[in-house]
Amino acid sequence: MKRLTLIAILLLTIGSVQAQNNKLQKATFGMGCFWCSEAVFQRLEGVVSVRSGYEGGDVPSPSYEDVCTGTTGHAEVIELTYDPSKISYDDLLAVFWKSHDPTTLNRQGADVGTQYRSVVFYNSPEQKATAEQYKAELNKTNAYGRPVVTAITKAQPFYVAEAYHQDYFNKNADQPYCRLVILPKLDKLEKVFKAKLKKK
Repeated sequence: MKRLTLIAILLLTIGSVQAQNNKLQKATFGMGCFWCSEAVFQRLEGVVSVRSGYEGGDVPSPSYEDVCTGTTGHAEVIELTYDPSKISYDDLLAVFWKSHDPTTLNRQGADVGTQYRSVVFYNSPEQKATAEQYKAELNKTNAYGRPVVTAITKAQPFYVAEAYHQDYFNKNADQPYCRLVILPKLDKLEKVFKAKLKKK
């Protein structure tokens, strides 16, 4: 009897964990250098994990050096797993569009090339519709003073970037690029989306 009870509890526990995992969703964004993108989205409440990588090209398993040539078709992206009960896809899009310049084609600041393009890789028809509606509204209201050129594209194979690219800001906060480029983005995030951030 006790053994059956323990098995029942174990099955319920496994079922609960699976149900919880099934609630998590994936979002994929390209917005320039993935070091910046990763640092921004890691700080949002409801974001469970963030991985830097490459997506949208036609060369299997590209290296960072391959992507840097601008010839593979890949963009530097982040793939994040999030809990929609804590943060919505709309909220993620708001942070995405506020954290880079979506009006510059294949460029973010000094980073130039197709690998730095502004792109939403949607993982479901719902994400596609939401992103397209959001982009249309930004252009309708002329939110940036120039057209938003962000591409909205169906998700393609995602290739995880090399280990030294992962968790980059947290490991290299004193590096000049981190202090001069990433830190201002995090300061802006703190001001604009303070209510959406993880508690320190």
